[in-house]
Amino acid sequence: VPPKKKKQKKAAARAQAKALKGAKLEADPKLKKAKNGVPLSKLRYPVPTPEKMVDDKGRVAVGTFDKEFPIINLLDAKDVGVPKFLTRAKVTLWEALEVNFDDISFLTAMSVMGGAVTIALTLVYDKKTGEMISFMAPMLAKNGYMSENLMDGSATVAKSKLNSITFENCQNQGKAHVYGQGKKGKNKVSYDLQLTRWSDPAVGSMPFGGNISLYSQKDIFTVEGSVIFNGREYKANDATMAIIDDHRGYYPKKAHYDWVTNMGYCTVKGKPVKFGFNLTRNQSIDQDDYNENILWLGEKNDRLPPVYFKHYDYDHWRIYDEYGTIDLDYQVHDRNLVKFNLGIACSDYSITFGDLKGFIIGEDGTKYEIDDVGIGEDRSMKLL
Repeated sequence: VPPKKKKQKKAAARAQAKALKGAKLEADPKLKKAKNGVPLSKLRYPVPTPEKMVDDKGRVAVGTFDKEFPIINLLDAKDVGVPKFLTRAKVTLWEALEVNFDDISFLTAMSVMGGAVTIALTLVYDKKTGEMISFMAPMLAKNGYMSENLMDGSATVAKSKLNSITFENCQNQGKAHVYGQGKKGKNKVSYDLQLTRWSDPAVGSMPFGGNISLYSQKDIFTVEGSVIFNGREYKANDATMAIIDDHRGYYPKKAHYDWVTNMGYCTVKGKPVKFGFNLTRNQSIDQDDYNENILWLGEKNDRLPPVYFKHYDYDHWRIYDEYGTIDLDYQVHDRNLVKFNLGIACSDYSITFGDLKGFIIGEDGTKYEIDDVGIGEDRSMKLL
């Protein structure tokens, strides 16, 4: 075949593939056209939540759901990549609170690792100095426990002389209470925060392949109460917003995810608007159908498309989507780094704080301009 005709054939094939891709996009019943032109899968919109996270056959529910799971029975899951007696060591359990005050960003979290170790972690980031103080206490699993669910006062608790944390979860009533205290050398922190849910929750379960799935519920709240850090009290006000992030499930043996969040006020046409967002890129096998990207707007939630994280260097990230509706520049100023390599298990895990600037465009085409402190994570791990 002459070179000219070969070139013409390749061009024709590319044009045909492009046309077919466009036709599939329009015809695919899973996809919904948002008003701003972004295709959003119908699976990203919530359906009624099953009573159990794991059904009687041992399969983990996947999808987007409208409320809390009454029964979070992840240890009943089958075929999660390890023998049954190691299931407890394989499962990840985590509950965290992030709060955006005027002068500080605050995070407190509890995690059960490997079924044997409890980690209590509290971070205070000073927005003016760009510095963070970490209060972290590893302890035996018996010194902490995860809530059975997020309903009717079920509690997540970690108790240590260095760092104690309690989550009283009443998300089915739109409430939560988080309190605790920590110390590290001359540094001390205590907090008592009453939370009232401000928008619908984001509840989902993302498949990572086979029966390996990760459940996540994220709720955004208004806040009453305060954090006392090194003798200074930081009181919540009308601008103070918080997110409780509860996630549990199974990761692949080798896993990586990136995450960033912000809550408080952004700008729309020069006016302040209360909002919050969550953006994550993990190992979901279908990012269009199963992701946890969301924009909280009080009276409603906007679903957001899959995002990408580009790390220009250690402290400079970009978060964006392929449609031009999300574009954020993130300059990290400080981080809490946990890094270890035990051969059979290893982790390189940063929780970061820094300046977040850019925009997110919602489903109706409204542009939300962001210029605030963000909280992020960058984690690579090797597990059982």
